[in-house]
Amino acid sequence: MAPVISCRAPIIYVLVLLGAGLLSPASASGVDDGLFGPRDIFELEIATDPQISPDGRRVAYVRRTSDLMSDSWQSSIWTIADDGSDHRAILSGDANYSSPRWSPSGDRMAYLASAEGKGTQLFMRWMDGGEATLLAKLPEAPEHISWSADGRHIAFSMFVPSKDGAFVQSMPAPEGAQWAPPVMMTEDPFYRVDGEGVLRSGNKQIFITPAEGGTPIQLTSGAFDHAGPLSWAPDGRELFFSANRNDDWKLDSEELDVWAVDIDSRQLRRLTKRKGMDANAVVSPDGKKVAYLGYEDERLGFHTANVSVMNRDGSGETIVPTQGLDRSIDAVAWNGSSKLIVQYDDHGKTTLAHLGLNGKLTPIVQDLGGVGVTRPYTSGSFSVSGNVIAYTQGNAQRPSDLAIVKGRGRSRRLTNLNEDLFAHRKLAGVERFSWASSADGREIEGWLVKPPNFDPTAKYPFILEIHGGPFGAYGPQFSAEIQRYAAEGYVVLYANPRGSTSYGNAFANLIHHNYPGQDYDDLMSGVDAVIELGYVDSENLFVTGGSGGGLLTAWIVGKTNRFKAAVSAKPVVNMISFALTSDYANYFYLYWFDKTPWEDPEAYWARSPLSLVGNVTTPTMLMAGEADLRTPSSEAEQFYHALRLRGVDAALVIVPEAYHFIAARPSHLNAKVDHILAWFERYRSE
Repeated sequence: MAPVISCRAPIIYVLVLLGAGLLSPASASGVDDGLFGPRDIFELEIATDPQISPDGRRVAYVRRTSDLMSDSWQSSIWTIADDGSDHRAILSGDANYSSPRWSPSGDRMAYLASAEGKGTQLFMRWMDGGEATLLAKLPEAPEHISWSADGRHIAFSMFVPSKDGAFVQSMPAPEGAQWAPPVMMTEDPFYRVDGEGVLRSGNKQIFITPAEGGTPIQLTSGAFDHAGPLSWAPDGRELFFSANRNDDWKLDSEELDVWAVDIDSRQLRRLTKRKGMDANAVVSPDGKKVAYLGYEDERLGFHTANVSVMNRDGSGETIVPTQGLDRSIDAVAWNGSSKLIVQYDDHGKTTLAHLGLNGKLTPIVQDLGGVGVTRPYTSGSFSVSGNVIAYTQGNAQRPSDLAIVKGRGRSRRLTNLNEDLFAHRKLAGVERFSWASSADGREIEGWLVKPPNFDPTAKYPFILEIHGGPFGAYGPQFSAEIQRYAAEGYVVLYANPRGSTSYGNAFANLIHHNYPGQDYDDLMSGVDAVIELGYVDSENLFVTGGSGGGLLTAWIVGKTNRFKAAVSAKPVVNMISFALTSDYANYFYLYWFDKTPWEDPEAYWARSPLSLVGNVTTPTMLMAGEADLRTPSSEAEQFYHALRLRGVDAALVIVPEAYHFIAARPSHLNAKVDHILAWFERYRSE
């Protein structure tokens, strides 16, 4: 899918600050006042990757918790009965456990486990006695594990390093010498990616291994990446996946096709050929049809992904049952051989629905989410077995728990992972709020967050918090960052301005070749609408956002001085430098602009917040990840230096070792919020 600028120790350090050091009230107080605070970040628990057993009677899931001493998120595998009883950890300890996958008979579970210094490996657990064993000692981390229907084999994808020789043979270091690391050379247009760094030479290939243990067999080859998820044909003869096997694949980030590989002959068969993204193939239980997600590439900033269904043998006409939905499908699974379950976002809510091949759509639930806890992005996942669906259930007051739906019945929550914490916390209230944009009268949707113990007769300071993407969506989801802002006495508005997903293709592409466009008008109209409610102090307005939200924050302070202070996190401020230094330099110039930077530099500059820096008087803090490859730290640094050269109050915060997701570690999440709150407190008037 298209890259986004959104949507993972030592504490954040401040390179430059003006005046005295910063300390937020939450950080300074050691008193437990019943409000959500920094220590609570380490107490959160999250249910992810629910996997319903073949008989529908148990759910396995990954439970994520944070560790105070290692400052990291850890994962274990738990199971629970369909009535909420017999809740137990089956794989926990020093390793991180993930990807639980039931065997077709339900007697075994394949999973991945990683321990420090040992890498990620593929394991098997027998469910009756609890014995576990390593299936194969793999040189690289496996991904996308998938059982064959007969339970005899497990498929997975794995990186295979190439054996290319060095470009030059440099003088070797003498034995025992401590020389500098070797230089890096590349001739690839796509050679690094945020979250991973510089890519090693090699490709992802697909393997199968006997479920009883043995030697893995490589099914694909060539200088191409072969992607999961992987889906077996019920007869075990073919395995379906997605890949771009065109010669120019490294330059074309929006091209994927559905492929099948014959298990015996290893011959590849291409099922889709249109220009665009076709992936996530799943074979029907009777083996006759293949459903997949995709779209025709129209060089738009955002494409709506539809469900397509074709005959497995390639005969007949491909049907598109979601053609009239105007919502982008995120996941699809078969529910029998003639019906599907689909997941999509609608007005900021993540939805599951039954989908007939005739296009009939019947919503099931609209409360998926809670998988991410930093900011209130839409999220969620599910699995299906027979007439039972297991899914991650979340809301504005809770991170994700497990829930199930049987048949056409009501959903039932199975877990309550955070009740031990939240039973003793006063959380901020979150309510839907909408207004008309001053740009064109279009309705804009957001969510208004009020502090605990809210008094409608009082006047509160206000924070506008802006999402990234820009093709993403906020919703009524739990957010540790926003709960902390509210706990410090702020009213917070977060919203889905034009360009946000979950409102249809036309709404998202209002910013096509026009970003940041009229997002400013959408957001300022929202601020005005909140002020009209009467309980916001119009003299104490603040603004912040990350990634695309950081870009909009920098744009806003260049167009108005109504905010007392601003924090722009991991922003884009110069569209030319961003387009040529981002890890997806092969994408942004082609889909966000009509021409290259050297063909039309004026268009790039006109959409760059740096072009407005001469207007800025608002005290502005810039934040960036030291290792960010999506919106490199040089973007924040440009805006910071420009402000300081003009004599505007400014600060620069660099998150050490962090990629684009600067709040990946719990301490970094707290430090991010601490610095934002302290910066706002510095300029907040009584």
